[in-house]
Amino acid sequence: MSKPQSSTAQRRRFLRSAAAGAVGTAAMAAPMVSNAQTVSLRFQSTWPAKDIFHEYAQDFAKSVNDMAGGRLKIDVLPAGAVVPAFQLLEGVAKGTLDGGHGVVAYHYGKNSALALWGSGPGYGMDPNMLLAWHKYGGGKDLLEEIYKSINVDVVSYLYGPMPTQPYGWFKKPVAKVEDMKGMKFRTVGLAVDMYTEQGAAVNPLPGADIVPALDRGLIDGAEFNNATSDRVLGFPDVSKVCMLQSFHQSTEQFEILFNKAKYNGLSAELKKIIDHAVEAASADMSWKAIHRNSLDYIELKKAGVQFYKTPDAILRNQLDVWDKVAAKKSGENALFKKVLDSQRAFAQRAGQWQNDYLVDFKMAWNHYFRR
Repeated sequence: MSKPQSSTAQRRRFLRSAAAGAVGTAAMAAPMVSNAQTVSLRFQSTWPAKDIFHEYAQDFAKSVNDMAGGRLKIDVLPAGAVVPAFQLLEGVAKGTLDGGHGVVAYHYGKNSALALWGSGPGYGMDPNMLLAWHKYGGGKDLLEEIYKSINVDVVSYLYGPMPTQPYGWFKKPVAKVEDMKGMKFRTVGLAVDMYTEQGAAVNPLPGADIVPALDRGLIDGAEFNNATSDRVLGFPDVSKVCMLQSFHQSTEQFEILFNKAKYNGLSAELKKIIDHAVEAASADMSWKAIHRNSLDYIELKKAGVQFYKTPDAILRNQLDVWDKVAAKKSGENALFKKVLDSQRAFAQRAGQWQNDYLVDFKMAWNHYFRR
């Protein structure tokens, strides 16, 4: 008959067993180290490397790369590195690029309805409200329908509400609509039609080509986007007059494109990371724009740029001109009308709510800084 074990020995045996079990459990719970190779995606923006817009593209890529933890890596090249800026959509659709960063208005030549994501007054919506329409009011489905109609196989994300863009940079202040008659001017999208209706001779140049064209006298005036971009692109070196406020592009946002086959090859988890990275980058971009644009607005003034508010008569004329352009395009393109009808319905509802609920922030700003 064996001798009974002491309580001390029993305790030691139990502790050794428990420790071994804990090690086994920990090993089972420890994350498996993946041997899968990193998926690398080659992106191109439609912006010069020095522009803050290219920085926004890099910010998005960094957000994805950080969250993916080495499983997905997006590299972003500047405009023209692989394809010309205005050929980004084709480059991504054909697989020449895995993805890209630009604006929907640059695809205007494929279908005029594409410019409605940015060009025109948007029935009084601001850029963030237009993004709300895109995500929740039917815009995303309409954009996919348009891309399908032109046989473009891409996955599109819209993000990043842009501040209202200036009417333009000029040799002298624009006091009335007649001042635009015969002026050689740069813009893009449906803004081409708006400025043309106002009498300008429009040339839709990519961003990097604008300042050299102004410098050589190939154009008399131009608009691009914002204080930071305009400053780094060199506008104050060739013009000292900027007219602020306009309806030609008052609702614009950025577009992130993926080649559809490449995107479909990603895991569900990586796709979800991209979803959340887009929204995070959208918020951060809007905050960074406020910070950087306001600083560069001061620097432009220091450089001798004179800023003028675009006269209300010109703004009202823009709305009248837009109505003519919209009616003409709607008659030519059923998808154009379909997008406009959807935007109008959303804007009427959401705009009523916003206009009734939001206080006049300018009143408070004037109270503190212009007394």
